[in-house]
Amino acid sequence: MGMTVTEKILAAHCGRKAVEPGEFIMAGVDLAMGNDITAPISIEEFGKLGVPVWDRERIALIPDHYQPAKDIRSANLLKQMRDFARKHKIKHWYEVGDAGVEHTLLPQKGMVIPGDLVIGADSHTCTYGGLGAFSTGVGSTDLAAVWATGEIWLKVPESMKFVYTGKPAPWVSAKDIILEVIGRIGVEGALYMAMEHTGEAVKHISVEGRLTVCNMAIEAGAKSGIFEADSVAQAYSRARSGREQSVHRSDPDAKYAKTVEVDTAKMEPVVACHPLPSNTKKVGELAGMRVDQVFIGSCTNGRIEDLRIAAYIMKGKHVHPDCRTVVIPATPEVFRQAMKEGLIDVFMDAGCSVQSSNCGPCLGGHMGVLADGEKCVSTSNRNFTGRMGSPKSEAYLASPSVAAATAVKGTVAHPREVAGEPPEVK
Repeated sequence: MGMTVTEKILAAHCGRKAVEPGEFIMAGVDLAMGNDITAPISIEEFGKLGVPVWDRERIALIPDHYQPAKDIRSANLLKQMRDFARKHKIKHWYEVGDAGVEHTLLPQKGMVIPGDLVIGADSHTCTYGGLGAFSTGVGSTDLAAVWATGEIWLKVPESMKFVYTGKPAPWVSAKDIILEVIGRIGVEGALYMAMEHTGEAVKHISVEGRLTVCNMAIEAGAKSGIFEADSVAQAYSRARSGREQSVHRSDPDAKYAKTVEVDTAKMEPVVACHPLPSNTKKVGELAGMRVDQVFIGSCTNGRIEDLRIAAYIMKGKHVHPDCRTVVIPATPEVFRQAMKEGLIDVFMDAGCSVQSSNCGPCLGGHMGVLADGEKCVSTSNRNFTGRMGSPKSEAYLASPSVAAATAVKGTVAHPREVAGEPPEVK
């Protein structure tokens, strides 16, 4: 019996020729990451072990949720990470000013490449499957154990195959595709599975878009998400890392728990309505719904291509006076590129608040917390009750193009209403 790309990566990392779904394995780890919420717990647990770190060059500590520190408590969490990084001479510690949204920063810095096995104490670590890596989130105590041993215990997941056909319809983005999928299968539709994304439409999805798709695997209950690393993904990583890539492909006779087909040519932009990512509706079904805030950013959609399309829609316009809009480039590199391209000027001229690189609004932490009764259209990945602030607020998930159009109109809007056809169609 053949193996899936996920099974091949896991087999390679536990020194075996083959593994099967349901098996428990001990696998070697290429990179272990913690952030300013999860790493301090790991640091405390690691300290109880009384051992040196397994590899100071394969640990990443990224302050991204509460940086710059928003209060004394968050400042102390950052200090705890900083002290640990200095003590153990951790190579990949990123101080405020160099740090940013972890799941954008790591691929940009070349710390993740095709064939890697990456674990992180953050549920959206599944993002790196967009580069053909196996990546998944773990608890803080598991992360501490990896820092000590360089290994992680895993149950080999079943794989669920998603076949995307056609060329995505105008204004249909990677975010729309994954929201459509979650809307179809539900928030437990891929429970503890590897979501494998394939099909002819993949060639129309950029590497950044693939990272977006895999980012939301956890919103379908999945263990991981993955694309096979094609020449485009390999070139992306080669430009950022000198490490040798290990490219795996699923065998023709690989076994899948289920196969789902999606015709992207027949899709429309969608919005995931409060309070679940699976509660999806076509954008037109929400036309006219008043919105108090728009957030463009996060580990799902704070990359440069996301800012480009949002700026394309907002250029020469102003956000609605009743709809405050927060834009956060995911990393300093994205911020700098956006400045070079004049995107920051577009956002500021449109009346947006542009903030330094962090995850603040996504989890209701800072820089965009919602009040009672408010509604927000967000490009982030989660819209559970209270996720972005008050438990009496509502969050709606959408692509950067829908979010930008909504900001201009002040009500949920199709981007075509504001900008006509997308740039690649004109």
